[in-house]
Amino acid sequence: MEKIIWDEGFSVGVRHLDKQHQQIVILVNTLIEMNDTEVDSEIISDTLTKMTQFANDHLKTEEQYMLEYGYPGYSIQKKQHQEFKRKTVDFCMETMAHKVTVPTEIFSYLKLWWTNHILTEDMKYKEFFNARGLK
Repeated sequence: MEKIIWDEGFSVGVRHLDKQHQQIVILVNTLIEMNDTEVDSEIISDTLTKMTQFANDHLKTEEQYMLEYGYPGYSIQKKQHQEFKRKTVDFCMETMAHKVTVPTEIFSYLKLWWTNHILTEDMKYKEFFNARGLK
């Protein structure tokens, strides 16, 4: 599976959020590099836990900005974030149950979700935040 290649096209125009997105991409790419690792591998579990914790912190920050600045798409983003959190918890549970297909499912889901979320959903707030001085 190809890794996510970060470029300026991923920038949402808010430095703090861009840095968080970059860190998440690094963690997702780290998981992608583990493609041949066994499902019960401690390194997959540790990296997935780290990525989940970091992602939750990022999503909380993003939602705080949306509330603070009155972003009209907040409720849609909040629902997407909740679904992401639910899905990652499911993956963590399946990893603990040693479900063999989990690594491939996780890596595909994370790559697709983060790429689409940043490039589609998060880009919707770029102009909104920038127009209000958040950069």
